[in-house]
Amino acid sequence: MPQPNRPTRRAGSPPPPPLPVRRAGGPPPRRRRDKPRWGVRIAAGFSLVVLGSGAVGHAVMTGLDTGIERVDPFKDMKNRPQAGHGLNVLLVGTDGRDRITPDEKREYRLGGAPCHCTDTIMLVHLSADKARASVVSLPRDSYAEVPAHQDQVTGKEHKAHPVKLNAAYAEGGPNLTVRTVENLTRVKIDHYLEVDFTSFMRTVDAMGGVEICTAKAMHDTYTGLDLLPGSHRLTGGQALQYVRSRHVDGASDLGRMQRQQRFVAALIKQATGGGVLLNPVKFKQVSSTLLGSVRADRGFGSEQMLALGQAMRDFTPSSSEFASVPVGDPAYPVKGIGSTVKWDEPKAAKLFESLRQDRPLAAPATPGKSGKAGRPAAVTVDVPPQQIRVQVENGTRIDGLGGRVDAALRATGFDTTRAPAGGASREVRRTVIAYDPRWDRSARTVAAALPGSELRAVAGQGRTVLVIAGADYKKVAPVRAEDPHQGAFGVVTGDQVVCGSDG
Repeated sequence: MPQPNRPTRRAGSPPPPPLPVRRAGGPPPRRRRDKPRWGVRIAAGFSLVVLGSGAVGHAVMTGLDTGIERVDPFKDMKNRPQAGHGLNVLLVGTDGRDRITPDEKREYRLGGAPCHCTDTIMLVHLSADKARASVVSLPRDSYAEVPAHQDQVTGKEHKAHPVKLNAAYAEGGPNLTVRTVENLTRVKIDHYLEVDFTSFMRTVDAMGGVEICTAKAMHDTYTGLDLLPGSHRLTGGQALQYVRSRHVDGASDLGRMQRQQRFVAALIKQATGGGVLLNPVKFKQVSSTLLGSVRADRGFGSEQMLALGQAMRDFTPSSSEFASVPVGDPAYPVKGIGSTVKWDEPKAAKLFESLRQDRPLAAPATPGKSGKAGRPAAVTVDVPPQQIRVQVENGTRIDGLGGRVDAALRATGFDTTRAPAGGASREVRRTVIAYDPRWDRSARTVAAALPGSELRAVAGQGRTVLVIAGADYKKVAPVRAEDPHQGAFGVVTGDQVVCGSDG
């Protein structure tokens, strides 16, 4: 698709400030030195003073609270988790396609009826020292149990019962959503912020678009996403396609959460890079756009936005970290509900305990990228090997080869069947990776672990990747996910996923 140009100054935006004029009787003007960076430094310093000054900062933000639609997500809540350290915001993305224009619906493939449910759920933690933001994605299909509540439409009393997490909003709105998340995580929510399609697009456009990088082409016929490899500055509508796409490959919601985390990291990078937080006028424009088209609790408004802007002035991409709740069973069946995502409860408990204790989720960075004891660095791949089911067959007459390949793949992290079988042919010279085209990213991840192997698409094979070990097999190369969802907490930092990173 044609690449959008980087935005220029919008019509109607404030003109550049006038040059200073010498006052009568004043001292002669100083000769301008040939150091253009001084102007940038002075402008940045002035901006910081403006945002850092309580009086002027509040003057800049005056009147922004009037456009916020208020909700009371904490009404009548009892037996809540104990407050920890830092600040916790539940960020909810809702469908909201009933609030966009017919032209936008056609252009961004937003047909159909709105589901009145949560499309995205993120728990955002800002550390007490304001030096770190931790973002945890909660799969919308997570198995959850909503507490007893009153139906917001019919007024009928409901007992506690199991649901997919995103259905809590449809049954009881923000209040039941907060109660359900707090019950699941035991993390006390301080603020609630709800963003729909309209507010998302407007906010991205107010920031001048957001830069996203992709190593491979991304196509989704459902949302209309069509990106070639490279760097792209996405408009609000294009960004919506990017974060909503679930059919780029077989990774479905897990892949979509990766893209959402990448997008948030890019958003933080742009906001803290000087284009928004260091420009009072731009900061007010973005804040007013966001606050004018969201729903929030009564305690979240312009003062909180100003405090958040001040807190994030010294942020860098590495100041943000992203994790997804560790998954135990991605297809946990529940009668009357269908397939749900079951969390790995011990790992999830450790993750949320870290949030309560205000501890970083990511391990401290270590110098160098090689493995322990001089082992070669792992090859970066798209899909975490823990998510890939592999069946190994021995395609040679070499006794025990299938077992060795199975064990080596399992040691690298792949979910092997641990039951290698004999292949239909015993004369396979080159290792073959047979895969269903719907899971092509998974197949490429396996191929990275088996250099020189042949990829062979087999329609209808299903999600299990078949490895037929050939006579050329030597060893399995270590691989690591570009955006891992397993491991301790599957944590990546912002500098690992934004444009310009080498991750």
